[in-house]
Amino acid sequence: MHKVGVIPFDIRGDRIAILFVTSQTRGRWILPKGSQKKGETHEISAKREALEESGVDGDLFLDFPMTVLITKQGSGGVIKTPVTYYPLLISKQLEEWAEKDKRQRHWSLLKDTDKVTDRVDFLSLINQFRELSPWILDVAKHRKEVPIL
Repeated sequence: MHKVGVIPFDIRGDRIAILFVTSQTRGRWILPKGSQKKGETHEISAKREALEESGVDGDLFLDFPMTVLITKQGSGGVIKTPVTYYPLLISKQLEEWAEKDKRQRHWSLLKDTDKVTDRVDFLSLINQFRELSPWILDVAKHRKEVPIL
């Protein structure tokens, strides 16, 4: 089943930082994602997952969808699921959120993300984000109000 997710990020000048969360089962650094509920748009699902899994909200960049296959170890072996991720410029980071007791958060500068995750599927996604980053940064600078970092 196709899922949706976010690449939560913030900017300061020309620097971009990405917010990772840990997975619930293995504690690996991942990006928030989940299934669409019946009647939800990609935007609603993606923002809900961001809030539930990482306690952040912000401006979703629907013009920059990135779809990758995310792998997960299942009882019958490796399961591949297509996930469409959208950049999410964070405007609010909560101290309390739904999955706070299940997950940790970690900020990483875009240039250092390969030190946070070594998963090929997430590195592929981050490389797409990096290639689009000049345009994402340009849009973010126009929408940015108050820095989080």
